[in-house]
Amino acid sequence: MTSTLDRAAPAARAPRVRRGLAPVPFLAPGMFFLIVFMAIPVGLLAFYSFFKRGRFGGVVFEFTLDNWVKLFEPLYLGVIGQSIVVAFVVTVLALLLGYPMAYAIAGLSPKWRTVALVAIVLPFWTNFLIRTYAWILLLNNAGWVNQWLQGLGIIDDPIAMLYTPQAIVVGLLYMYLPLMVLPLYASLQQLDPSLREAATNLGATPWRTFRTVTLPLSLPGALTGCIFVFVPAMSNFVIPELIGGGKTIMVGNLVRDQFFEARDWPFGATLALVLTILLVVVIVVQSAVSRRLTEGSRRG
Repeated sequence: MTSTLDRAAPAARAPRVRRGLAPVPFLAPGMFFLIVFMAIPVGLLAFYSFFKRGRFGGVVFEFTLDNWVKLFEPLYLGVIGQSIVVAFVVTVLALLLGYPMAYAIAGLSPKWRTVALVAIVLPFWTNFLIRTYAWILLLNNAGWVNQWLQGLGIIDDPIAMLYTPQAIVVGLLYMYLPLMVLPLYASLQQLDPSLREAATNLGATPWRTFRTVTLPLSLPGALTGCIFVFVPAMSNFVIPELIGGGKTIMVGNLVRDQFFEARDWPFGATLALVLTILLVVVIVVQSAVSRRLTEGSRRG
């Protein structure tokens, strides 16, 4: 009897094992991508962060924690804090501008909705650097903005707009605003119109319908848009360099300088790893909040 059960158990486990391995061919490309382009690079950053800089650059493979201690110097903490503040301001402004845009687009007819979406995506068809240089032409002292303001008699002398922190915020906002509008539009487009009609039929004003129905149900899209804007805004180094004139150092510029100018690869790897960890933490928090909001809306 015992020997019969022993022979039957492996035979019963075999189908379960085959079912468990069935998704592997479909997951393999994604896993390969994550391993090659995520796990291995991050592992190398972590590996290099514990070694010393060579006298003429490169890496000396002697274990040290100096890079992590150096990270807590006020200079570098200030750069990281400044990057978080700039990215946060850009994200909030993108949300304030993007929500009305997405709401208006979702209410258009299908024909004009397509036109509006193409207009939102259209800047992405142009090279990133070309769009950045366009803002240099607009914001410099002899640029179009100052010319218009002087032509309208609003100002007498040109305003120094280029190479300022405000110019960086404007440049980042322009670049990443579509990344806020599109997920918000997708979220608003999926709302069931009958919910708003029910609120209206029950006597709710348009503002109350928006505040109690539309806004809560579109929050997951807003959170996704915030992540799409915050992550690239915090790590961007081209706009702070070109539009900011290199006067405002962000963590992306700091990482680039450590690799290409200071040739301090271990400390550059430490900074890049910290930036990656910060962004992963932000994404995890967003995912948890979004999941809780979705579960709450289902229960409600």
